[in-house]
Amino acid sequence: MSDNRGYRFSFGPWNIHEGADPFGPPVRPTVEYAKKLASYKKLGFDAIMLHDDDVVLQIEGKSHAQVLKEAQAFKNMLDDLGLIPEILAPRLWEDARGIDGAFTANDPAIRRWAIDRSKQCADIARVLGTDLMILWLAREGTYIREAKSAITAHRYLIDAINVLLEHDSSIRVSIEPKPNEPMDHAYIPTIGHALALAHQTKDPGRVGGVIETAHAILAGLDPADEMAFALQAGKLWSVHLNDQNGLKYDQDKSFGAANLRSAFNQVRVLEEAGYARFGMVAFDVKAMRTQPADKALAHLDNSRKLFLHLVDKVRSFDTQAEKQLRDQRDYEALEMLVLKHLMGV
Repeated sequence: MSDNRGYRFSFGPWNIHEGADPFGPPVRPTVEYAKKLASYKKLGFDAIMLHDDDVVLQIEGKSHAQVLKEAQAFKNMLDDLGLIPEILAPRLWEDARGIDGAFTANDPAIRRWAIDRSKQCADIARVLGTDLMILWLAREGTYIREAKSAITAHRYLIDAINVLLEHDSSIRVSIEPKPNEPMDHAYIPTIGHALALAHQTKDPGRVGGVIETAHAILAGLDPADEMAFALQAGKLWSVHLNDQNGLKYDQDKSFGAANLRSAFNQVRVLEEAGYARFGMVAFDVKAMRTQPADKALAHLDNSRKLFLHLVDKVRSFDTQAEKQLRDQRDYEALEMLVLKHLMGV
């Protein structure tokens, strides 16, 4: 394949990792951060997803001036590498203060810390040159329902987003829903919840969503339909594509590895909406745990290549035959039309 079909692609440095999973230790040696960044262009990627502490290492305890200085140095490095920052996210869930949630913590001091760090994240985003901030509400939930007031917690989330919108008049906030893990009970488990929350903020036009394939599957939903719901509202601002083998832990398999038909439909809905004109395609994928270190980038290359193959499949699909079979209500034949097209027979 000689081009990207009009799409731009990104992934995060955490997608090149040491092979750890929720049930065991790392199995591959650590990859130097600079080598991770240098791999992007070689793999055909244009942009990078980042957390605030990917940009400014050991960010806690540094002055705001020092944080912005280091952010500028990181921006200069990205420019030298020819990389675009797609999104930035405050990483609140790995700080001990956020163990029971950050924005929705019962302790007001923790809620203030979460908001202050997120405001600083917006400042870093401005330095990097991106206006898109992702909120993955990882620990905003409970292990037992009685641990918090859910009514109050949702109000805390709206208050926090309002502060961010007021802090930076150009920032867009994109909520990434997930139904479970690390919390048993998440407050914003689906894109419907995310967009309902968005419409309660002070500036709904600047609050949207990002959909991850695996997160939708873990909620028992169809990723393509979740994307369609956000697209028709003009609220799908990023996609994190991967795959998931059933209702297990968040596996982050290579895109299309578990369900090629589902992957086809995800690409198809993006094509239908002209997503390439306004959004990037991010792959939040992990190498197989037992993959040798010298082959531990294949999951990224494979995900991108499969996406492009599926773009070709979508664009070459016989839509006239599809329409005819729809009109005839011959859905068995329509299903075979899709399957034979995917198999190339």
